[in-house]
Amino acid sequence: MTNQLGGAVVAGVDGSDSALDAARWAAADAARRGTRLRLVAAVGWTTFRPTGLPALGQEYQRQVTTRAAEEHLEAAVEAARHVAPGCEIEREVRGGEAPVVLRAESERAALVVVGTRGRGGFTGLLLGSVAVAVAMHAACPAVVVRGTPAPDGPIVVGVDGDGENEAALGVAFEEAARRSVPLVAVHAWSEAVLDPFLLPLLDRSAVQAEQEKALEGRLAGWARKYPGVDIRGVVVVDGAARELVDRSAGAALVVVGSRGRGQVTGPLLGSVSQAVLHHAACPVAVVRPEAGSAA
Repeated sequence: MTNQLGGAVVAGVDGSDSALDAARWAAADAARRGTRLRLVAAVGWTTFRPTGLPALGQEYQRQVTTRAAEEHLEAAVEAARHVAPGCEIEREVRGGEAPVVLRAESERAALVVVGTRGRGGFTGLLLGSVAVAVAMHAACPAVVVRGTPAPDGPIVVGVDGDGENEAALGVAFEEAARRSVPLVAVHAWSEAVLDPFLLPLLDRSAVQAEQEKALEGRLAGWARKYPGVDIRGVVVVDGAARELVDRSAGAALVVVGSRGRGQVTGPLLGSVSQAVLHHAACPVAVVRPEAGSAA
């Protein structure tokens, strides 16, 4: 496990409304955990040829961008204090590109939080490049704040069929217990993996019952660990992404796993995780297999 369970909740700040939403969400989460909130503004230093006076060159740009980042942090602190007045808040301007800075922060964080799209994003994009990069590469659970969360709504979690998203289940159960809300566990099975010649003979109700029993077994250990959590299992045929997106309306948080490391270099997000990140109506937590619990 690479993240620090007693670490801060880290939020990326860039002066956008989306980042302020992330700071507010992170502040509320830090208050629930009883931990500190860390607000980080990343400034990517660039080199260029000054067109005016030498004094208005690289160092001047550095001062201006640093001052702007500090102002963004001040606005984020104010927004966070409105949500969690008693929360300990620290702030820092760090040099570097935002995905790189936040990846480094995630190594010692309990959670890293970003908005859907920063100041540099194109209008109309569903998800910004920083949000995608953080979701893919964070060493701890990452939350992309989007939509409108329902404070008393359930935690919705996707459950795969191969047992690789136990870390995501751990985060989902912990969030449900911390908030005292129900947990909705969604599992999808597919006819596409079956022999097409046998489909006419398939007893779908029997398969559905078998999948429901398997889901109950997957959740049994977590139910014993978190006896106070109200668990609601949902099994659907195909359409895991659609079911998770539909259930995100009225939810507090949707939790999905990632693929971990695939056949190409670097961590990957599966199609379900990508669809939920782009279309959910509430914040989405992405948990890599090695990220562990955000308890």
